[in-house]
Amino acid sequence: MARSRRLLPLALTAALALSVAVFTSPASAGPEKDRGPSADRGTVRFATFNASLNREAAGELVADLSTGEDTQAQAVAEIIQRTRPDVLLINEFDFVEDNVAVDLFRDNYLEMGQNGAEPIEYPYSFVAPSNTGIPSGLDLNNDGTIGGPDDAFGFGFFPGQFGMVVYSRYPILEEQVRTFQKFLWKDMPGALLPDDPATPEPADWFSDEELERVRLSSKSHWDVPVRIGKKTVHFLVSHPTPPVFDGVEDRNGRRNFDEIRFWADYIRPGRRSSYIYDDAGDRGGLRPGALFVIAGDQNSDPLDGDSIPGSIQQLIEHPRVNAKHTPDSLGAVEASRLQGGANLEHRSDPRFDTADFADSAPGNLRADYVLPSKNLRITDSAVFWPTQDDPLFRLTGDFPFVPSSDHRLVWVDVRVPGVRHHRT
Repeated sequence: MARSRRLLPLALTAALALSVAVFTSPASAGPEKDRGPSADRGTVRFATFNASLNREAAGELVADLSTGEDTQAQAVAEIIQRTRPDVLLINEFDFVEDNVAVDLFRDNYLEMGQNGAEPIEYPYSFVAPSNTGIPSGLDLNNDGTIGGPDDAFGFGFFPGQFGMVVYSRYPILEEQVRTFQKFLWKDMPGALLPDDPATPEPADWFSDEELERVRLSSKSHWDVPVRIGKKTVHFLVSHPTPPVFDGVEDRNGRRNFDEIRFWADYIRPGRRSSYIYDDAGDRGGLRPGALFVIAGDQNSDPLDGDSIPGSIQQLIEHPRVNAKHTPDSLGAVEASRLQGGANLEHRSDPRFDTADFADSAPGNLRADYVLPSKNLRITDSAVFWPTQDDPLFRLTGDFPFVPSSDHRLVWVDVRVPGVRHHRT
């Protein structure tokens, strides 16, 4: 989710829970399998983690990461060390120029063993600006005033808040990275642009002037090519806006739908992706046969929550996506049963939940996804959500007492064709 409880007034805490996703440990796959290095050969672990490493003001994250003693960052780092992803997306990681925050988290937390966990090294990383907190100069929420987080290109109190970063143990082909931060929403054919219900004209929430500047991505969309052996895997990462915090125009719900749709179109060669242009002006999507993994907090559960029906189905039912194996956990099942409330009315299977939200509404949801292409064979997957009798439960806790994040880390192991790999 894009708006952390750390950042908003207490009065909004319950509302925030509506779209924030929680993580858990892969209890369903056996609690021991994620606590140390894997001896499997030929597999690569891709993961996504909305780690809530965002702060209330610019500079605070750098200050916290500079000490090596921030307890939340320690818990986040330990989860990563216990699960040991090879390629990792972290959502809600404040953007700071010159990789300052990225390097501090790596040096002071990831490469320092936490509570007996083995340090983990990521020689490669990628970070770029986020639309969050960048003033648009427009009245995007139509409240009669200009300024503030809701009138930014993406919700945020300062530029880069709620950004994201990719860490990798494999080389990132930086010269081939594509970013789509400035892609305009109106340039998506058939976009679900919001409608002002007080007027007869369709899709007129934004003025013509605003449509020339409103961006699709609430943070950004990145195509980060990772070199694994002689193969290139495109790590397609994003963090769509939560489909709440708006009005009857459903501005955020519609944006969430189209942010998810962006990758669904991007991975289809030909006309379906021909409208897409990146920040360098290059057009089109992936080539036929390209290997890819889509990852991120999509803020959309298949059946529950507030997203537009069918939003996440654009990806999990996509003909090029391998969705045969869904990451799960025993911790999520236990949490749903013990917390009750809205969870008792959910239609989605609780073992697939990835977020621990307020029990009154919306309850726990599946919001975080790692979705490989069909030409990558899945060998294993899980959500890091320990049960209460697991010693690692201290890393996740129960809403609202979350020592790390209200989202859980989700990972998927895949076999990359022609690659023999030993993960440690």
